[in-house]
Amino acid sequence: MRRKDREVTQKEELIEILDSCKTACIAMIDGDIPYNVPLNYGYEFKGDDLILFFHCAKEGRKIDIIKNNNRVCFALFSEGEPIHAETPCSSGYYYSSIIGNGTAQFVEDMDEKKHALKKLVEHQMQVETEFTDAQADTVCVFKVISKDYSGKRKPKM
Repeated sequence: MRRKDREVTQKEELIEILDSCKTACIAMIDGDIPYNVPLNYGYEFKGDDLILFFHCAKEGRKIDIIKNNNRVCFALFSEGEPIHAETPCSSGYYYSSIIGNGTAQFVEDMDEKKHALKKLVEHQMQVETEFTDAQADTVCVFKVISKDYSGKRKPKM
């Protein structure tokens, strides 16, 4: 990271960023063509690993891509606020973000699938809920496990 003064390394600060964002962009490679898709997510940490949970239809382009190449990268960021200076070259933006690389894995185990959906709803809607097997069976759930991620922030002073 070029701007070490903006690097976020503390887990508590990373959690703040994860909690403030609602959408992650997942980038994949479809053969030799890049493909990027924004998705709502839920998350948890297992040790230092960041696990992002996603749901989608049971068929489609991203499913096909992940089956062929499960290596992905992701970015999530807060909308922030512009910094207006007297000259455009001195302007900027307050922001916070997390980017990383990981592997996507389909969640087939029903208990894990319901756990992933629960994490997703808790993050997106701030409510606790339980899912039935029948409800969880209507969607595809996958997770991205990342050991390689970094946070960055330009906070408002």
